[in-house]
Amino acid sequence: MNAEIDVFISNYTLIDSEIFQQWVEGYSTSEASLYLKQKCFGQFLSAHIDLIVSDILDQFRTYSLIERLLYAPVKLSEQSSFQLEPKTLRLIIEKYYSIDDSVAREILGKKLSSRYRKDLDEVSEKTFVKLKSCRRQFDNVKRIFKAVEELPGNITSNIKQQFMLSDTLAKKYASIVFLACIRFETSKKKLNYLSFSDFFYCSQAVMEYWTYTYQHSGPEYYDTEMDKEFLLDLRELRCLFEKEKEIKHLVCLRLKPIFLEKAYQEMDLNFRDQETRCLWDRYMQVIIICLERMYHS
Repeated sequence: MNAEIDVFISNYTLIDSEIFQQWVEGYSTSEASLYLKQKCFGQFLSAHIDLIVSDILDQFRTYSLIERLLYAPVKLSEQSSFQLEPKTLRLIIEKYYSIDDSVAREILGKKLSSRYRKDLDEVSEKTFVKLKSCRRQFDNVKRIFKAVEELPGNITSNIKQQFMLSDTLAKKYASIVFLACIRFETSKKKLNYLSFSDFFYCSQAVMEYWTYTYQHSGPEYYDTEMDKEFLLDLRELRCLFEKEKEIKHLVCLRLKPIFLEKAYQEMDLNFRDQETRCLWDRYMQVIIICLERMYHS
């Protein structure tokens, strides 16, 4: 009498953070092998290049199988196909959803369509980021946007809950989602010199103080809904943007009685400093464009 027995043997899936990083950045097996051999020359001194390539190829296959589960990180933590330690799980999620500021800047203001995805080779050439990595980042932005655009409440909290991202990374995606939701025109010529960091800080401030969630809380309020009454009040401030010198002078007058003499002199010198003035002008321009966008909406 023959008996059939099913045997299942498993263990924790080992993730090499260095090799996983190479896979995330879009390196091919041969490119990753050469990179690691050069970086860890002493460790791989006696190893033949074919052996290194074979090992990396095997790990790349594993990462490709895990990738489909990374589309929904919450499910990845619940599945049983790959046993991952909590520390390893956090590492691969954070690395997979990492986004380059240069690529994020190019994605801002663009329609997240399959047509634009086909043109990412231009983004790759401009940012010096590999095409495979650009596509991964674009797909992640699109996936997160679709998942949270209509969810009420705080965008950052929703992203952290849905995709298990760190606070820093979730805020980056929240800024991209927010600017996409309000259709902020980031591709204007006069804004070309602004980096993603500039838009990030401005969008975070707008999300925190210009939306209904600033004074209200509850599931019915959205981070992407602007406080209309507040925007109407801002009309009266528009004329002040044309009087920067007067504003700086008034600021100094208000702060002079509060600051020590030495501290006041340093602040006054900072206003006169060329680099500080340029930084001031950059953020003033972003605010002006933001106001214009709100008035037209």
